[in-house]
Amino acid sequence: MRSEELKAVLEIESASFSRPWTEQHFQYEIDSPFGHPMVALADDGTLAGYLCLKIVLDEAEILDVAVAASHRGKGVGRLLVQWALDFSRERGASLLFLEVRAGNVEAIGLYRSFGFRESGRRKNYYDNGEDAILMEIPVCLQSEEDHAV
Repeated sequence: MRSEELKAVLEIESASFSRPWTEQHFQYEIDSPFGHPMVALADDGTLAGYLCLKIVLDEAEILDVAVAASHRGKGVGRLLVQWALDFSRERGASLLFLEVRAGNVEAIGLYRSFGFRESGRRKNYYDNGEDAILMEIPVCLQSEEDHAV
């Protein structure tokens, strides 16, 4: 993600969330040595979605992810989550965390398809009273001995 892409990112963000991040939030992630924001571009070059990943020591966290309405159901979210898993693994993270609205059944299904498991719940976390589900997945590389039969 680059600063010049923020206008398109903010359009997707505001269409996706009731309390969207501001331009300053995204700029902070772009500038942070721990932030790894990534965009996905459609074939026509338009911004299809984005994911903000933070890695501190051996822990990674997906802070924000959204896909433009016109690109949902086309694998963009799956591509971004796969990137986050691969990038976290390459950077030596042992776990990847995220938080998702309990009512976001599509996202929860996507995360479970990767092997994310529920690790906790924040009751009434969102302003509408909805719970936040905390999910995690181990991402560390296994040694070749671990693959031996």
